[in-house]
Amino acid sequence: MFNDNPPGLSNTRGARWNPPGLAAIYASEERETALAEGQHLIDSQPLRPRARRYLYKLRVSASKALRIRTSDLASLGLSEENLRSPDFEPCQRVAAHAAFLGYDALIVPSARADGTNVVMFVNELDADAVFERLGVEEVS
Repeated sequence: MFNDNPPGLSNTRGARWNPPGLAAIYASEERETALAEGQHLIDSQPLRPRARRYLYKLRVSASKALRIRTSDLASLGLSEENLRSPDFEPCQRVAAHAAFLGYDALIVPSARADGTNVVMFVNELDADAVFERLGVEEVS
């Protein structure tokens, strides 16, 4: 997270695993994966952000999570290329179906590191209720 943005700040604009309008909080299972995902975001900006960057350690609560492994992609109509493509629509379609079926989280392969990301579907009222903050560190 950058500056004073809390880890419960959800993305409603849409990203790889949430279509616009489906609020989601993105996290990673591994520290290295979280750092790689954050670095990719920084590297994709036309001007390098100068904001302070923080890495939060969280304990996530999900009542119904769907783990998607690389070996599962084809059965969902996806490929490994879909994990790296600038076209998010195929992954967003899978996420929208999962949310419709009542899943509140996806655990998915990272395109930036050899690890996994956790995408929590939330509404604005319970954004901070899906996890517990265990720690925070400033990343240089």
